[in-house]
Amino acid sequence: MAATAGLAAAGLLVTGCSSGQISQTAGQESAVNGSKANVNNIALRNVLIQAVQTGDYLKPGRTVPLIFVAVNTSADVNDKLVGITSDIGSVSVTGPTSIPAASSLIVGSADGQEAVTPMGDAPATAAVVTLDQPIANGLTYNFTFDFEKAGQAKVAVPISAGGAPRQEAAAAHG
Repeated sequence: MAATAGLAAAGLLVTGCSSGQISQTAGQESAVNGSKANVNNIALRNVLIQAVQTGDYLKPGRTVPLIFVAVNTSADVNDKLVGITSDIGSVSVTGPTSIPAASSLIVGSADGQEAVTPMGDAPATAAVVTLDQPIANGLTYNFTFDFEKAGQAKVAVPISAGGAPRQEAAAAHG
């Protein structure tokens, strides 16, 4: 009887080892450099500032590209990006900002990817941040994306150097 109880207890210990654990593959994230956010029918993906930092920080007055994709997941409601604000500087968007239903707005081109060419005579859409304060790699910076129908999405945006060589590798070769 005692042996049976001991075996039952051992069986519970062995089978209960992994209960409550989170597997390594349960929360997979895509391998992109940027952040993501959702607001109603708009999904923002791969949002990043693309700049190579050669000193301690990127200086105020410098302009840096803001790269992102805004996907309209609605099947029948068109939307439009009406503005972007940030606490690190002013953001200017040029080119078309409408996002038709079941379509996307691609702004800029991440390093290592081919630039997307707009259809017809439409110009490419670009966003540029004119820095009011210094920024540095390894941190994220607050941006607010304002859409006509979906509303506002707040995103913590990182800096990506893209395909540029690491600073110590560049210094060793230069």
